[in-house]
Amino acid sequence: MPAGPAPAVPTADCPLCPRLAAFRTANRAAYPAFHNAPVPSFGPLEAPLLIVGLAPGLKGANRTARPFTGDYAGDLLYPTLLKFGLAEGRYGADPADGLVLARARITNAVRCVPPQNKPTPEEERTCRPFLVEELGAMPNLRAVLALGSVAHGNALAALGLKKSHCRFGHGAQHALPGGLLLADSYHCSRYNTNTGRLTTAMFEAVFEALLPRLA
Repeated sequence: MPAGPAPAVPTADCPLCPRLAAFRTANRAAYPAFHNAPVPSFGPLEAPLLIVGLAPGLKGANRTARPFTGDYAGDLLYPTLLKFGLAEGRYGADPADGLVLARARITNAVRCVPPQNKPTPEEERTCRPFLVEELGAMPNLRAVLALGSVAHGNALAALGLKKSHCRFGHGAQHALPGGLLLADSYHCSRYNTNTGRLTTAMFEAVFEALLPRLA
């Protein structure tokens, strides 16, 4: 099916979250070569899989303007997508590396980088309409992969469901109303991998389990 209307996106100077807007202004002074604006989603709207992260990293996506690009999380995520045929090309930690997502799209629950990588619940609620739009604009969507418990909660809320509908659990798959699947993984952050909470094998197993759903 062809994609419907493109989802609404926040403006480069989005004022909706005052704390994030002030942090963006400070970063523009400190890092003038960075993107320093809401980070757009990456990948085709026709994809059957939407991967939802929490928010851009200061020196990752906030710098490069592509989700999970330029920080450690991308060093695990993108090679995994390539391994399972969800991306094509080569990941070079740069938006000009030529990498293309084939059957996946990536977005964040909060589009602007937050101080200390921690958006507030109010900021999550304020940015949620953009995630609602994202989900509604994907005509072939079969599964949502939440990277971390906060992304899990935001995905449920964007779909009109309460957190109590299903609990986050690494490797869990939850059948949602309407035939959609919500899958969970620990976030592919450096902290989680350095502490052994998430290994490459554990992360890859999540995608391997998802493949039949995406066929």
